[in-house]
Amino acid sequence: MAIIKWDPFKDLLSIQDRMNRLFDETFARTAKGEGEELARGIWSPAVDIYETDENIVLKAEVPGMNKGDISIEVKDNMLVLKGERKFEKEIKEENYHRMERAYGAFQRSFTLPNIVNRDKVSAKYKDGVLEITLPKVQEAKLKQVKVEVE
Repeated sequence: MAIIKWDPFKDLLSIQDRMNRLFDETFARTAKGEGEELARGIWSPAVDIYETDENIVLKAEVPGMNKGDISIEVKDNMLVLKGERKFEKEIKEENYHRMERAYGAFQRSFTLPNIVNRDKVSAKYKDGVLEITLPKVQEAKLKQVKVEVE
């Protein structure tokens, strides 16, 4: 008889897989009805934000969307990114084997620092990535002051 070493982590992974399936099945239903998938519900694009000397740049992943499906609003000290990825109607839902991409409306809000020049915000969309450039106001840039010694 072979001795089998017990691996408690294997049991934990099995429990985690079962819990994931339970949550997937439970929350895949929306208030609209039994057959609606979570894929048509709430989603939000992944975003990277970084700063250069001249700008603050926000990059959002929104593949498969047209520029008309995306809205950018700058009001007071908020940047609001809205959009909707529409479900492809050419293919019947029952013909899908797997649906992992999310569809539906999204909205993300970001608080802008006071150093952003709200009048000169620009955006461009290429290869599924939306890049929003938020220029800094001139006064916000660091100014070097030389100290003279007498």
